[in-house]
Amino acid sequence: MPPQTFFLVSLPTSISPSDNRDEALTTLRSAVQQDNGTTYPFNIPNFKVGTLDALVQQADDLAKLEQGCKGVVDKVADSLRSLLEGDEDKLAEQKVVNDKPVDTYLQSFQWNKVKYRADKPLAELIDTLQKEVAAVDNDVKAKFSQYNQTKTSLAQLQRSTTGNLSQKSLTAVVNPDTILKPDDSEYLQQHLLAIPNALTKDFLKSYETLSPMVVPRSAELLAKDDEFQLWAVTVFKKHSAEFIHKCREHRWTPRDLKFNEGGREAEEEELRKLEKEERRVWGEALRLGRTGYSDGVMSWIHVLTLRVFVESVLRYGLPLSYVCGVIKTDPKRSKKAKQSLDARFSDIGGNAMSRDKKGRPKKDDGNMQQEMAGAGFSSDQGYEPYVFYEFEII
Repeated sequence: MPPQTFFLVSLPTSISPSDNRDEALTTLRSAVQQDNGTTYPFNIPNFKVGTLDALVQQADDLAKLEQGCKGVVDKVADSLRSLLEGDEDKLAEQKVVNDKPVDTYLQSFQWNKVKYRADKPLAELIDTLQKEVAAVDNDVKAKFSQYNQTKTSLAQLQRSTTGNLSQKSLTAVVNPDTILKPDDSEYLQQHLLAIPNALTKDFLKSYETLSPMVVPRSAELLAKDDEFQLWAVTVFKKHSAEFIHKCREHRWTPRDLKFNEGGREAEEEELRKLEKEERRVWGEALRLGRTGYSDGVMSWIHVLTLRVFVESVLRYGLPLSYVCGVIKTDPKRSKKAKQSLDARFSDIGGNAMSRDKKGRPKKDDGNMQQEMAGAGFSSDQGYEPYVFYEFEII
């Protein structure tokens, strides 16, 4: 699915001669040609407005929270992509909001009045959204961590049944009745070694002198594959640690044989259980990832809605009379769409905007910082002549 870019634009209703909301929306629609983007109404409730100082602080808080929302949505999308092994078609099926495509949700956006009552203070709404986004992040992270651990355990167990003699389980390779167990002798201990085929001659020549008190001619070939041979060597226990250390220096791999009850059958049963557990946790992670993506996007758009409202109050003053629209475009057409908006509405920027010799709008950097500071805008966003947010949802 190709990436989609969205603009959230708020303008005073005075952009239309009648100062009417519906006509102002028509004016906004006409500013961007349909070849470059499609404009839809974006309804914002009338929230409770506090003091100017509180609004300025809330503008900063919302800017940080929006970045946090974006980060959570991106992480959930990446987790889903990993879970679906990069299959973009399957991924698109999971990246939905309330079972709708993201653009459909945005085009028909309605503020969730049940979860976020508009008559509550802005600070309380911001706090609620912050907690919800953190909960989504923690829940998804925990479930995907559980899945990755299960997947790793399964991969290790599968390697132990399918790998070479240096790594696979020896339960099905060695008959434990033919091996000297640790408690069978007070003085002797038998070690199993996986020797690379190319080093077998060197092993047979040198193992007896590798450390003191290696039992002469005790090397016994137990099994072999395309890469390794498995040998058993008997050593006196008090020199076992030194012998094993020297084996590793020679690139001979010591192997431990675990004497599990049930033998090969128990090992296969454990593998079947872990495969079943991996499938179960995969399904849970997929469902939670889908829900987390939906909840994360909804929280993000609600935060953006609050940002538009707060900035509209700071820019256009009270009583509020503005119109908001969401413009759907894409990375290739977004530049032309933005230029069209600037050309039509740059005069709203006051002293912060001027025009060049050809009549094109340009920013007056000399006045821009003063305008931003006076309006209470943080320095994390560039100044625009109108309320404007551009975002792309992965």
